[in-house]
Amino acid sequence: MDKNIFDKTSATPLCFKNGKLKIMHITDTHIGSGNEEMTLCLIAQALDREKPDVAVVTGDTISSDNDRNEVFERSRRFMQLFQDRNIPVALTFGNHDSESGVVTRQELMACYNEFSCSISVDEGDIMEGCGTYNVPVLASGSDEVKFNLWIFDSGDYDDEGKYANVSEEKVEWYKEKSKAYESMYGKKVFSLAFQHIIVPESYDALKKVKYMTPYTYKGIYHHEDYYRFDPKRQNFGTLKEPPCCGAINHGQFDALVERGDCLGIFTGHDHTNAFGVKYKGVDIVNSLSTRYQDDCFSTQYGYRIIEVEEKDTSVYKSRVVRWYNIYKPENLAEYKNKGDVVYKTAKSVALKGLRERFLQGSGHLIVRIFGLRKVKYKD
Repeated sequence: MDKNIFDKTSATPLCFKNGKLKIMHITDTHIGSGNEEMTLCLIAQALDREKPDVAVVTGDTISSDNDRNEVFERSRRFMQLFQDRNIPVALTFGNHDSESGVVTRQELMACYNEFSCSISVDEGDIMEGCGTYNVPVLASGSDEVKFNLWIFDSGDYDDEGKYANVSEEKVEWYKEKSKAYESMYGKKVFSLAFQHIIVPESYDALKKVKYMTPYTYKGIYHHEDYYRFDPKRQNFGTLKEPPCCGAINHGQFDALVERGDCLGIFTGHDHTNAFGVKYKGVDIVNSLSTRYQDDCFSTQYGYRIIEVEEKDTSVYKSRVVRWYNIYKPENLAEYKNKGDVVYKTAKSVALKGLRERFLQGSGHLIVRIFGLRKVKYKD
């Protein structure tokens, strides 16, 4: 491949601050006319609470309504949250961002890049799609690339209308760029990968069973098979729907394993899954939808925080934050003086989240007692 790819797909570098890097993973906000106010409010509160060094947004960000101007205006209101707080944000795309044809990925990326907080890259005609690039993380006080974030555009749909996967072209880009970093520094540069659609190997890392039971799900393409957590593997979080991977595997996960520099691959797309599995030395992790729909179910949505320490970049820490664990009836009073929108949102999540927290907790407990298996692991 053309060596110019190495230069044209690198975002503005980040750097470790006080020896640490804090990433907020935001995904599947689906901001539209019905949820914009509450979703933006929750994200704003989360940014103020967490103060991340960078936010990574993995697609399905704005509902692609029939009005172009509305799409762009909502995109700008979303970006203004990060601009106001001086938080760098790296974005890529999901299957819904441009599927209506009202806007293209390139137009959306140009809109995001109107804001100086955006470190996102439109790689032009180097590769198909838009939003495949890397974000180098520099060591404290030097220009050495100490860590790396791979951002992939995982596409939308294949020729048969099934979900897409990261293409062979992008896999080769990753392999070449990974090798270039290793050659430059004489060692592998550890990294994390982010994209919208989960890899097919997520099913290989689960346990295939013959029958449907609680917290067991049909395969997305093989409906005769059912899947659930495999207790023999290292699992994280909760699995609440089948992983919606692409139909055709172009070898991305195999490339990550082969190169040995990627600790984990983080995805969205599956709104209720906050699960992860370690497979062949790489964590396959899905994060919750970061939105609120003013219903009980969506009170369990939220975001993920990932932390890396400069002294040992071969490991990372991750935690999931759910709306209903932040906004509870007992702490509503602290939001009364933060404005009408904040209080209205906090109150809605707190009250409706009571039911959802009860159902989640009791469901996990019942299966643990009567099913003799764990369906919830540490996030």
